[in-house]
Amino acid sequence: MAATIVFDLDGTLVDTAPDLLAALDALFAREGLPRVRSAELRNMIGGGARALIERALGEQRVTVTRGDVDRLYESYIAHYADHIAEASRLFPGLEQALDALAENGCRFAVCTNKLEFLAVRLLEELSIAGLFAAICGQDTFGLQKPDPEVLRRTVARAGGEMQGAVMVGDSATDIDMARSAAIPVVAVDFGYTETPVSQLGPDRIISRFDDLPAAVRELLACRP
Repeated sequence: MAATIVFDLDGTLVDTAPDLLAALDALFAREGLPRVRSAELRNMIGGGARALIERALGEQRVTVTRGDVDRLYESYIAHYADHIAEASRLFPGLEQALDALAENGCRFAVCTNKLEFLAVRLLEELSIAGLFAAICGQDTFGLQKPDPEVLRRTVARAGGEMQGAVMVGDSATDIDMARSAAIPVVAVDFGYTETPVSQLGPDRIISRFDDLPAAVRELLACRP
């Protein structure tokens, strides 16, 4: 079952919503704006911090320039970097699933639209960064998901081959990228997505990480 398993980060490996939304609250407080309480914002996290800020401003009907968004984004990233793992937690069962996959020779990589330094810092704070052969963000290659080239380069950086790769994610971005790269994809149904993964056609859906090793084994067995 040796393979390269590529994971999305936010909403897949780690429940980062508490710290991401807390950073948004802090940003709006500094700007004198009301706190945004829309439950929909949680599912916007996978689109990146800039999209999250823009959606929140839209909820408040605040009109801003591109320069304003750039300034707000930089302020948001600075605050988030300093508070990146205060409430974020690994999803239950993740470490045990990684152990089981590693015993079968699998290597791991992260492919995220988070900035690389933030992804590395978060995983270091949660003590699992060393489990990944590559941690790649939106600035690693100058490309962002769902561009399939991001996935190809992530697999290559991890020392793997595309014919033995599997993607694990939580949203249309991850599923579309895997499809474009012609590799199988497992979707978790507990992450951040505006459209339920059951409507997006992944190869497998799991509700707990306990089921990931079996899903990977089945998908690899089906490959030519």
